[in-house]
Amino acid sequence: MSDEKEMVQQPARMKPPQDVQFREQQRLMVWRPRGILNERVVNKLIAFIGNIEATDKRPFDRFTETRHVEAVDLNFEYIFHIALYRRLSYSGRAPVKSAFLLSSLAKAHYSKMLEIIMQGSPLKVRVFEDREKAAKWLGVSIEQLEH
Repeated sequence: MSDEKEMVQQPARMKPPQDVQFREQQRLMVWRPRGILNERVVNKLIAFIGNIEATDKRPFDRFTETRHVEAVDLNFEYIFHIALYRRLSYSGRAPVKSAFLLSSLAKAHYSKMLEIIMQGSPLKVRVFEDREKAAKWLGVSIEQLEH
């Protein structure tokens, strides 16, 4: 009998999308989408997040800033589907925080929908108009949320 153990190969970590920074030290993902926010853009982000969660079991918080989004080409059905998928795929893991910084809460309908759907799950979602309040809630310095 051989003492060799069967090696399970972990998937390689994906390169982050162009508008994403992953700050390993702070365990913080910063997403600043630009241009048109559509299903293709969101699907790339969801794939990146899923890849990190598969390759590194340590939790990480998320910060999204939308001031450079020119238009949103998404619908409620898609957002609802993605929110439920994330809620189920993250079930049983350590709690994390996801802060959305919006230029106006009047434009927050999709983010507020995520906040409501995620209630009671380990994915805590909050919507902010103020970067300082978002940083405080995430437990990071305001500088870590800036470029």
